[in-house]
Amino acid sequence: MYPSSIAFNVKVETIILPNGIRLVHKRAKAAAAYCGMSICAGTRNELPKEHGLAHFLEHTLFKGTSKRDSLSISSFLEQEGGDLNAFTTKEETMVHAAVLTNDLDKAVDIIGDIIFCPTFPADELKKEKDVICDEINLYKDNPAEQIFDEFESLIFPHTNLGRSILGTAKSVKSFTPQMAIDFAKRCYTTDKMVFASVGDFDIGEVEKLAKRYFLPTAYSSSQTVYSSVNEYVKFAKKRKKDTYQAHCLLGNRGYHIGHKYRFVQHLLTNLLGGPSQNSRLNIALREQHGLSYGVEVAATSYADTGVVSIYFGTEKNAVDKCFDVVNKELTRICKRKMSSLELQRVKKQFLGQQVIAAESHEQQMLSMAKSMTVFGYVETLEDLQQHIMDITAEQILEAANELFAQEQLSTLLYI
Repeated sequence: MYPSSIAFNVKVETIILPNGIRLVHKRAKAAAAYCGMSICAGTRNELPKEHGLAHFLEHTLFKGTSKRDSLSISSFLEQEGGDLNAFTTKEETMVHAAVLTNDLDKAVDIIGDIIFCPTFPADELKKEKDVICDEINLYKDNPAEQIFDEFESLIFPHTNLGRSILGTAKSVKSFTPQMAIDFAKRCYTTDKMVFASVGDFDIGEVEKLAKRYFLPTAYSSSQTVYSSVNEYVKFAKKRKKDTYQAHCLLGNRGYHIGHKYRFVQHLLTNLLGGPSQNSRLNIALREQHGLSYGVEVAATSYADTGVVSIYFGTEKNAVDKCFDVVNKELTRICKRKMSSLELQRVKKQFLGQQVIAAESHEQQMLSMAKSMTVFGYVETLEDLQQHIMDITAEQILEAANELFAQEQLSTLLYI
């Protein structure tokens, strides 16, 4: 199916440090090095009074350590042309860097410093609260983003999985340095950490640097017990918004990250509304009817559950027509089994996207870290190819009826 010139083989090496931190490395010919520490802790680890604390902590790691102030941290890599960044999800925090290969030492140094030696200075935290509140307000001005968070709050009600990552202005303003310290001590344990790297150096170099900057921290462990999600209850909600365009989202609970059909879910969502212009819903809504600039079908998998969603924006007087078109396509995929030729084409397109994405060394590093954090091993492109090639038309049909049957879909409209 694929040209033989595509190399899926990825040699990934792993080492476990005495304090429990796992190292995962791939050697690649490049002038730049990419590395990062993944911590299996995010919004789902927050206590009831900590809404937004995981994200707040990610920000404030950069505000001072026992040997650097915030300005020194922000300029340490940037003055060398490098980059230091971080992000928070509902189940992960990632601190990562991109530097010239000769500056790998500096990247490992600064990542270790801000994760293991933060001081959370009160004056810096006070300023960062204002920054995050501004981020929250900016997000509220973007209904195309806000609708996704509200949808998850409705599909996972009364759980921290259904809460936004940013928190609220009220919750953020209530945070204290001690709350940040307590969260880090409780959740940033070495048994939940993976340090991933990609670049033109061997894992021995990574191990040497990791021992220098990470081993002063002793082994620590924690038991992650996520609150259970409640039974799914279908809903239909409409919000009045002062916007030119209507924003529409429909979806359902999806498969968890270890589900036997998680790859089927990937293939199915890509077929319906992936990034390609020839996805079924993009053709139907945009090309055939001119109703929407773009449509997005997404799947997010968590440790024990997931969510699938279909988003589109359109003129307010065209909402009903759009839903008719979407429902027609969903009925089609739920009722008609794909031909072998069509399934082969869909697989080839999806795998081609993954191969192209994997050309990014930074994306490789992030994917390796995520895979090792979640599964304890790295899924290679070769593994992915085999999983996708094993998918049958019957499995696509079964998953479609579990995920996208109209009687199971909830809706949220900003109109």
